[in-house]
Amino acid sequence: MKNIFISFLAGLLLSSCHHQITGDEIISQSINAHGGEVIDTATIAFDFRKIHYQAYHSQGVYRYERWRQDSIHDVLDNEGFTRFVNNELFILSQEDEQRYGNSVNSVIYFALLPYKLNDPAANVQLQSETTIEGQPYYEVKVTFDKQGGGSDHEDVFAYWIHKNNFTMDYLAYLYHVNEGGTRFRKAFNRRNVNGILVADYENYEGPYPYDVTDLDSLYSSGQLKMLSKIELENVKVF
Repeated sequence: MKNIFISFLAGLLLSSCHHQITGDEIISQSINAHGGEVIDTATIAFDFRKIHYQAYHSQGVYRYERWRQDSIHDVLDNEGFTRFVNNELFILSQEDEQRYGNSVNSVIYFALLPYKLNDPAANVQLQSETTIEGQPYYEVKVTFDKQGGGSDHEDVFAYWIHKNNFTMDYLAYLYHVNEGGTRFRKAFNRRNVNGILVADYENYEGPYPYDVTDLDSLYSSGQLKMLSKIELENVKVF
């Protein structure tokens, strides 16, 4: 009986040592590595392509703002989208409200990644473990439910999370608007701004349609064309 009990304990220990990390666990650790706890209560401001953005989060409440040089001030929050022109409310059609709101959300969403990838509408799946440019990565695929997943819920995303430090160094996505396409992005110029990791990206175009989880192979073999650089300027966290 004693030997059986010892074997049982050994089996439990062996099982715990070989715990298979899940996609959700990888995303959670990546969010923590990028300063998710700071983002939870902070205001983040930055400039992108000569437009000023600001994002605020607090216990489920959010407020995203955009100021353009033509005196247009856009606000996206839990109540919806609002536009001001010269500090006065500007009435838009429902279609334009959704279009401009999606535009504000998209810029801030990508700027703060991997934040919000643990949203209840996100479906996270660990695809594989791989190597890119000599570094080890978890490859994670993310899709979104129709309910709560936004107007672009059919888009498909892939993220490459470093196995040692859990930074998100590469990402790819497939989208369907404007005839569709795929993009692959490589992080560079990563810096820590008051506890939040911020990065710029090289932006590559991939074939469409295409499995985004395979775009890293095309990148590694030099088959992707770089379209632009996505650079955030004057980043502040307060």
